[in-house]
Amino acid sequence: MKPIIVIGFLGTQLDAGSGSGRWEKWRPTVALSMFEDLLVHRIELLVDAFKWGRLAEQVKNDVHAQSPTTEVVAHDMRLEDPWDFGGVYAHMFEFVRGYQFEPEKYDYLVHITTGSHVAQICWFALTEAHFIPGRLLQTAPPIKQKTGLAGSYAIIDLDLSKYAQIATRFAKDALETTSYLKSGIATKSAHFNRMITQIEKVAVRSKAPILLIGPTGAGKSMLAKNLYSLKQSQHSLAGRFVEVNCATLRGDTASSALFGHVRGAFTGAAEARAGLLKSADGGLLFLDEIGELGQDEQAMLLRAIEDKRFLPMGSDKEVSSDFQLLAGTNRDLTEAVQLGRFREDLFARLNLWTFYLPSLKERSEDIEPNLEFELARFAKANNEQIRFNSDAKLRYLKFAQSADASWPGNFRDLGASITRMATLSHAGRINMEVVEEEIARLQRLWAKRGEKSAAANTDSLYALGLDIEQLDRFDRAQLLDVLAVCRASRTMSEAGRTLFQASRVEKKSNNDADRLRKYLARFGLNFDSVCVPNSSTES
Repeated sequence: MKPIIVIGFLGTQLDAGSGSGRWEKWRPTVALSMFEDLLVHRIELLVDAFKWGRLAEQVKNDVHAQSPTTEVVAHDMRLEDPWDFGGVYAHMFEFVRGYQFEPEKYDYLVHITTGSHVAQICWFALTEAHFIPGRLLQTAPPIKQKTGLAGSYAIIDLDLSKYAQIATRFAKDALETTSYLKSGIATKSAHFNRMITQIEKVAVRSKAPILLIGPTGAGKSMLAKNLYSLKQSQHSLAGRFVEVNCATLRGDTASSALFGHVRGAFTGAAEARAGLLKSADGGLLFLDEIGELGQDEQAMLLRAIEDKRFLPMGSDKEVSSDFQLLAGTNRDLTEAVQLGRFREDLFARLNLWTFYLPSLKERSEDIEPNLEFELARFAKANNEQIRFNSDAKLRYLKFAQSADASWPGNFRDLGASITRMATLSHAGRINMEVVEEEIARLQRLWAKRGEKSAAANTDSLYALGLDIEQLDRFDRAQLLDVLAVCRASRTMSEAGRTLFQASRVEKKSNNDADRLRKYLARFGLNFDSVCVPNSSTES
């Protein structure tokens, strides 16, 4: 066993006593030296030395008389008001922060019997938060007062996982919490379930921004709402849930919608507007498709996140808003930063907690539980319970989990599909006929979407005066990717750096812009001709 060090306050009332009569009363600090099965190596005694120095010296001598090997070290701590929580905690925190703990060498016990109730609460908080690497020690007087009796003691371990009954309850609560974040869906994807567990921990313990990355329809909005409800149920948020789709914000209306404006800030601003960031004060702000924000809004948002303050449009007076930010995007923000479309400093601020929500194709094992969830949601909305015939369900699941099912809209497509089948069901049952019709409908929808995408690519090449019939399919695919990078870049050099990054790292390319120019020239194109108007060129 490691030597024991006890930390605690001098009991200005309980430890007091004079003459031989002091040995006839129970004194908690002195009693620490009387237990045969609790051998204390040292007592770190916190005391206002100016007021209680003599009492501390007497207690030190009495401990030595009972246990010569127990050392008592007094630490001067002067509390102006022992009932002022802020002041007491600050002093105790400073003591703990300055104390050189050696947990590998000593066992630490925090004596909570002495000191004011405020001090006891502070001891608990500091120990539970692991600022003190120890356990709590509670002592009590003997049931029948007798000279020389030490009374009793109890050691309280705040690692509640060691208590089987409490650990079971915690595990159950944690399971219910993660289930809530998943809207009660019994998902089977191990990766997705681990991610939800991590998100739950972050949401409970941190107020830092959270970034959700994933394709459209992957469930970012639903998860954001569930996170807000979770934090609200735990009383960590008092404000509103405010959701904004940044893709709908353009120009002056973007800044006005987010940060508000004063009257007369721009044409049409007849009245002042608080803005969505102010509306989220004390709550959760979900900025979906944050990658679509303009550069000016990104800069203002960064300051609002860091300082909790910002300037409404047309105002010279800052307003404050203490919100937690949850951001969503289907873009690769790392690439957007490289292309200069997204601020690197804002991305760094958002990137502390980043979680990728996989597509439906990546979670095919979760199609069945989501199917049941969608049927339950349909029943709640329409007051009608709909079920699958067993053979129809097997047929639908086989198709839904196959390589032929692309699910471009992810869970939104799945939800719409289930809703259609439930609506067309017969006598509360989805039969094989309904399923086959739905499968054929999905195949047509996805084929048209694919044709439209291919047609758009073809049109973009035709618009440049190219005859795609004269291009190999390989060249066509490569050229389309190069054109996309050019249109997303401000200069030819920037586009070249993006396209030939690996070559540049290996020093195989000295002039990326020239390499790009020669590639485009193969097709009779130049950087100006393939980019949107007002793009700048660079030699």
